[in-house]
Amino acid sequence: METKWLEDFISLVETNNFSRSAQLRHVTQPAFSRRIQSLENWLGTDLIDRTSYPTRLTPAGLVFYEQALEMLGQINGVRELLRNKRVAALTSIDLAVPHTLSLTFVPKWITELETDFAPINSRLMALNVHDAVLQLVEGGCDLLLCYHHPRQPVQLDPGRYDMLVLGREALRAYARCDKNRQPEFMLPGRKQAPLPFLSYTNNAYLGRMVDLIRSDTKQALHLEQHYETDMAEGLKMMALEGRGIAFLPESAVTREVKQKLLARADGGGTEWEIEMEIRLYRERPSAARPGKTIVGKLWEFLAERQKPAAARRRIPASER
Repeated sequence: METKWLEDFISLVETNNFSRSAQLRHVTQPAFSRRIQSLENWLGTDLIDRTSYPTRLTPAGLVFYEQALEMLGQINGVRELLRNKRVAALTSIDLAVPHTLSLTFVPKWITELETDFAPINSRLMALNVHDAVLQLVEGGCDLLLCYHHPRQPVQLDPGRYDMLVLGREALRAYARCDKNRQPEFMLPGRKQAPLPFLSYTNNAYLGRMVDLIRSDTKQALHLEQHYETDMAEGLKMMALEGRGIAFLPESAVTREVKQKLLARADGGGTEWEIEMEIRLYRERPSAARPGKTIVGKLWEFLAERQKPAAARRRIPASER
């Protein structure tokens, strides 16, 4: 059912005339009649008594008239409520973020922004990478924050989307510490006794990063999968239980490493790690889609902060 059908029906009841109502609704009379018939088909009953003139309602039409008034009033009330909320929405920043970054990077980043930029009213959507990118493309968020690696890039048109690099993150292997504060498991493992492996699911972005690590290594890793999930936080909790080795973003285990609950399981080298960029994306403002003012100001602030200090320094007039 369409709202305009309700409006058409209410107009017809008020005028008792198809021609007059069609004029008031700015449609031809045949089109108006078809819309009334569409409403009747949707309800499964006749609303208009077409055996008499002037126009008269059937008993069902009399009942539905009161309901139509109530329904249309509720719809218009909800629309007005949401329009009033739009002012608040325009001052809020909608962020689409993969689960891991929502727990590790975003809280500190927001805190820093509120200190250096301004208080921020934000709404965070924690999603997998694919759905987070989709939110930006479909206009469901203002900013996308995600990992990036050249061999597993986020495919966004640089002609349509702006990008800033906010930081870098290493993905490494970790395991629970024993009583001597040493990792209980250590890469690469042995063929005869493979190490218990806590794995990401196939559709997880970090899982693809682990695949790159394993495909690039010169020394084979002997791992036997014991558990899988698409969330790094879930793998970390299993690693803390001593259930095996997990490849985790460095920021996700900062506290646990400091407390000697987890330790690197790669011997401290770089052979079994990979570095990713933390990137921020937005749709480039245009005349048709200018974007929120608060988002534009934040982007300008972040872009300016990334410029070298010499480029940011203003040249005094006497030196020009």
